[in-house]
Amino acid sequence: MRCPSCASQDTQVTDTRLADSGLEIRRRRRCLVCEKRFKTLEVIQVSLPIVVKRNGARAEFSSIKLKSSMSLALRKRPVSTDSIDLAVRQIEERLSTLGEKEISSQRIGEFVMRELRKIDKVGYVRFASVYRSFEDVYDFQDLLDEVKPKKSHLKTKKRKKNTK
Repeated sequence: MRCPSCASQDTQVTDTRLADSGLEIRRRRRCLVCEKRFKTLEVIQVSLPIVVKRNGARAEFSSIKLKSSMSLALRKRPVSTDSIDLAVRQIEERLSTLGEKEISSQRIGEFVMRELRKIDKVGYVRFASVYRSFEDVYDFQDLLDEVKPKKSHLKTKKRKKNTK
């Protein structure tokens, strides 16, 4: 590792720690030439497939774009950024284990919807309403019926309220 102060490659690791995520290693280093101390971060690089968009264009997968679209769907919702980061990592992990060189943006959208549904139903509906490009109100109603709790569940809640 090259020293950021004097550019010497003669450095020594003084401390190594695993980051909270378990996917990164933080190292404290010391330059043996100028004695300056600095930190490094090692991150696993995963090869992710190329995204094939609806119009046929191809683009590099961007976890930043993925996170921003999920954050937009979850804006003003009680969801922590850690939950969003975890969902993004799970989608990336799923993409890397597929072993495919290319993947359609529609398939990634399905992965996103699956994660959003686990995190927050309102965020899921927001994302799906844009992603699925509904033709009419009935398509939207079908989506709402999909996430709406079952009637027996509602009856149980009403009974509990009445008994208090």
